[in-house]
This record gives sequence, C-alpha cells and structure tokens, in this order.
Amino acid sequence: MSYVAPQELATKMIDAGESKIFMSTKDTLIRAYMAGAILALAAAFAVTITVNTGQPLLGALLFPVGFCMLYLMGFDLLTGVFTLVPLALIAKRPGVTLGGVLRNWGLVFVGNFAGAMTTALFMAIIFTMGFSEAPNAVGQKIGVIGESRTIGYAAAGAAGMLTLFVRAVMCNWMVSTGVIGAMMSNSVSGKVIAMWMPILVFFYLGFEHSIVNMYLFPSGIMLGGHFTWLDYFLWNEIPTVVGNLVGGLTFVGGVIYATHYKTSPSRKGEEKPATRLVAAE
Repeated sequence: MSYVAPQELATKMIDAGESKIFMSTKDTLIRAYMAGAILALAAAFAVTITVNTGQPLLGALLFPVGFCMLYLMGFDLLTGVFTLVPLALIAKRPGVTLGGVLRNWGLVFVGNFAGAMTTALFMAIIFTMGFSEAPNAVGQKIGVIGESRTIGYAAAGAAGMLTLFVRAVMCNWMVSTGVIGAMMSNSVSGKVIAMWMPILVFFYLGFEHSIVNMYLFPSGIMLGGHFTWLDYFLWNEIPTVVGNLVGGLTFVGGVIYATHYKTSPSRKGEEKPATRLVAAE
C-alpha cells in the first residue's frame, strides 16, 4: 500500500530522527547546505512570480516546488529536524543523548544558513547586474520585505515580539506537517501532494520560517533594505528559530508521538460487564 498508517508513521519518525543524530558531520552539513540553497531559490522564485503577476496566491501556490525537491532528494531543513530528532531522545533510543540532538541542530543551522546565503548572493548579483546598477523590481521587493518584519516588529515592542513568535510557531506547525506528510506515502506523487498543501498554507499566510528568512533578510540587506544585521537576528531570526522549534515539536512531533506511539488503553476495556451484557442483548 502507498499509504502509511499513523502508528507506523510514528515509528518511522523516530527512526528518522535517530538516523539524523548519528549521521556524519560531512553528510549533515552537505544535506543542510543544499536544503537551504534550494529553499532560498524557491523563495526567490515565489517573490518573482508575485511581482511579475501581481498575484501573491500564485507565488504561494508554486513556492512548494522547492520544498518538494529538497525533501525528495533527502536534504534537511532545521524546521524538520526540530520535529524529528528529539523524538529519538524522548523514545529513549540507545545511544541518543541531548548532546547528539543539539549537535544535529547546530550543524543543520550552519548548513542551512550557508546554503541560503549562497543563493542570496547569487540572486543579488542577478538582480543588480553584478552590483553595477540599482536592483530590478524583484530585487526592490526583496529589499523591503525585511523592513516590516524586523523594525516593524521592533516598533510594536512586546506585542511585535509576541506576533513574531506566534507566526513562527504556526509556520512550523504547517511545515513539519509537510515533512511528516511525505512520510505517509510510498509514492512520489503521494509525497508531493502531502507536502504541497501545508507549505502553501504557511507561505500564503506569511508565517515566519527561519530558513526562508535566512535568504530574504540577508538578501534584503544586500539589496538596500533599511534594516541592519542586528535587527535581523534580534527581531526575526532568533525568535523565529525558537518559535519554529516550539511549533514543530509540540503541534506535530509531540502530538504524533503521544497519540500514535504512546497510545493509551482503549476505554472499551474499562466497560463494566453489565454494560457489555446490555449492549450484547
């Protein structure tokens, strides 16, 4: 069957998390680098579509192409390992430690950031003819995206930080649903459909994704955005990473683990004999 039942899915998630913890440093970094680079290119693709057509929904509809490509090729995003890797620790798999979990997260963060920065530099060169002229329309759009989502949050103070955090939580609720959705099918078409739906939701609603932002915000600075690296890290990237962790681990990984791996006894077994007798009659 092409469909993987939730109980089997839960075990696959834990197995996947365990394998990532014990993956070599080289493989972890390469896979994370390529994931960051491809997702960044998808973000540039979506912004280009939005600017050229004036239809943000069309950009959101097509953005998941990058997400599908990177996961079908076995590359890793920080948002995905936030959800899968801790499950191996929670399930007490042999040899799995908190240090191993943190090592994986750190390496994937570095790889994703390096990959996204590479794409940011390449696309900035394209948008400015090698930095010899002002950014084109797409470059100008990318240049200002980071302003409202850094200094805009900062201007609102605590309310802005709360909004940023909640957007990050909801982002990885959807993104990690896409990650595990791909594990629910054994066919390429099934994996793509399962990934496409939640990724479309997150992107169109403007939720905060730490790896997408690793492209948009550094690229925005290169293209003349009026915010700083400090603005980016304090008023977006760091809170977004924390929110992504909370969203993926609680609303996706923790939920699947709690109800499909650590299943509680059925209430049917608690029925009184008299109740069963009446029901039988």
